[in-house]
Amino acid sequence: MKGTMPIPTSIPVPPRAPATGGAAADTARPGTGHLVEAVATWARTKAGTPAVTAADGAITYDELADRAAAIAERLRAEGVGPGTAVALLTGRSRLSTPSLLAVWWLGATAVLADERHPADRINLVLRDAGARIVLAGHVPAGAVPAKTTLIDPGGLELSLPASTFTPAVPRPQDCAYIVYTSGTTGWPKGVEVSYANLDTFLTALGTLDFPSGGTGVNAVSPSFDGWLWCTMLYLTYGQTMAIVDLAARDAIGLAEMIEVHEPRVLCLTPTLLSALERVPAAEAIVVAGEPCPPSLVARLADVPRVLNVYGPTEGTIAATCADSRRGDDLTTIGRPLPGYRLRVLNEHRSPVAHGTEGELYICGPAVALGYRNRPELTEERFVPDHIAADGSRMYRTGDLARFRRDGQYEFRGRADDQVKVRGYRVELGEIERIALSVTGVRAAAAFTSATGDTLGLGVTLEPGAEPHELTERLRHRCAMLLPDFMVPAIVTVVAVLPSLPTGKVDRGALARTGGPAAGGQAPSTDRERQVCAAWAELLKRPVEDVTASFFELGGHSLLAARAVGALRRSTGLPLSVHHLLLDPTAASLAREMDQLATQAVTAAPVAAEHA
Repeated sequence: MKGTMPIPTSIPVPPRAPATGGAAADTARPGTGHLVEAVATWARTKAGTPAVTAADGAITYDELADRAAAIAERLRAEGVGPGTAVALLTGRSRLSTPSLLAVWWLGATAVLADERHPADRINLVLRDAGARIVLAGHVPAGAVPAKTTLIDPGGLELSLPASTFTPAVPRPQDCAYIVYTSGTTGWPKGVEVSYANLDTFLTALGTLDFPSGGTGVNAVSPSFDGWLWCTMLYLTYGQTMAIVDLAARDAIGLAEMIEVHEPRVLCLTPTLLSALERVPAAEAIVVAGEPCPPSLVARLADVPRVLNVYGPTEGTIAATCADSRRGDDLTTIGRPLPGYRLRVLNEHRSPVAHGTEGELYICGPAVALGYRNRPELTEERFVPDHIAADGSRMYRTGDLARFRRDGQYEFRGRADDQVKVRGYRVELGEIERIALSVTGVRAAAAFTSATGDTLGLGVTLEPGAEPHELTERLRHRCAMLLPDFMVPAIVTVVAVLPSLPTGKVDRGALARTGGPAAGGQAPSTDRERQVCAAWAELLKRPVEDVTASFFELGGHSLLAARAVGALRRSTGLPLSVHHLLLDPTAASLAREMDQLATQAVTAAPVAAEHA
């Protein structure tokens, strides 16, 4: 890695806005003061620079505060204030950022949600959070509970400048936002993060000394706190946040979707970065959301600066980072961010010796409030910090770690069945409980695929159950209740679930035996063989059935973008992800490619006549 200069300890937040009264000058508010200052400063110094770009347009920095104020005024008219839960279903729109700021300017609680998740899941999240107001242009049928007020942030007039808006001042312990993560009960659990927690994070973010200006890419789900990381990082440093929709109908190759923005800073999960055919020419790359493998660290060796960031949602987005600029080992999770404390404890919650493995606990003012409406689980995971003995709490991460003598922490895996899939936390028990609710399923065990980026499900059946019909019902049930990254790509029917000597399910054995049944229709044309070969290379397995679904073979949205990109490069045809999604079989995609090739040949003479 280039350079070993330590990170400056001063906070490079922009100069304070002059005190003119109103949102732009409010710098003493708990939680979002740093962010409010930054937006006000960039609105003055970068007025015409886009703050956010997305498929539906752009918002400049001078428009951002005014738009946020207009949304906040509308929310205030509905009685929104500290303690009010407001759901954000603005999706991957340019309006997502001013909507978030508006909720925070009122000291209210932002409930993060993704409009692409199943309607039943969104409905449950909104009911559990108590969100009676939803900011959204449109919502899926059945996603919003009855007696909920829908407000379209794009339909509001910008009647007054932000400088005339007087924001509310929340208490430090008021809830700033709720992120729902996978839960062992079969339903997601909401993590409540306070304004005091948020203040700790934003203060730490200001010490990371990223460059000002340029573009940063946000390619994650808006229900994920990685979305907040990107939003607050880019706004703090006056960058343009380019929202990249990996599932866009006209999506091309994954690398091309990112490179078109010429990012100065890039924040991606290791799965996304590993999926790129080439490393983008960014000044800084942030890797976060899941363990960073040594192979990826090696690929990033020529990047001027790389940060490997670690932190569960319960620790307010990020707790540690390994930074190549100060010479950290990027295969570790580095050192605590300012304001954060970590401890490695044994089963009796006593400190272990340096170099000894134990469970990682997060301590200090960034420890979240707990889980929404889950007091027993909160008490179990958020425990008194008996070492500090100051009335504070620690969060039990469930992660195993080792503290090295050089001051860096090594991530050593999990102490339970929680896994990470493409950067998202997944409790395997949530998938298993949904499977067991399907009539005809006797036992179920979820597992990660051999590649680690998709999930599988092994089931045993009750007598008389028909395997094919039941697996189809299982897929449908999971798709109705789970976000796409949690829907099993592979469903395997077995006579008995394999077990370890301990009696626990051998999930590794299921992963080795899982897969679609043999048979199907072999490729019969050169084009079908070309598609099957491209898929086989990405899926790391033979593809011999042109009628098999790309996703049932183990594919997912990121691999779909890579598959399309590879075929575009090898054929020169203008393929998009939409072509694959129309009918995700090799036979169908081969037909689409043949039609595109025919259109290209037909169009060539016409183009020559007009040359």
